[in-house]
Amino acid sequence: MSRPRIGAAAAIAQLDGWTVAEGHADAIAKTFRFADFNAAFGFMTRVALMADKLDHHPEWFNVYNRVEVLLTTHDADGVTELDVTLAKFMDSAA
Repeated sequence: MSRPRIGAAAAIAQLDGWTVAEGHADAIAKTFRFADFNAAFGFMTRVALMADKLDHHPEWFNVYNRVEVLLTTHDADGVTELDVTLAKFMDSAA
């Protein structure tokens, strides 16, 4: 089921600290930093559980205390409200 695109600019207007992803005009990005690896991994675990509930999974990269996230809705070829929902959850989980 395809979702309507809202665009990266409209999405980041609703979010704190998110940007249009570099090299991906159809995605939003944010880097989260934590006290240590355990805190970063705990964050990723909480997000993974929500991502499964939403059936919407982030592209992310983790090194020690840093988690870099890129969100886009692949079946819409761009950013949708689903990305905003997951981004807001990530912000609250951090």
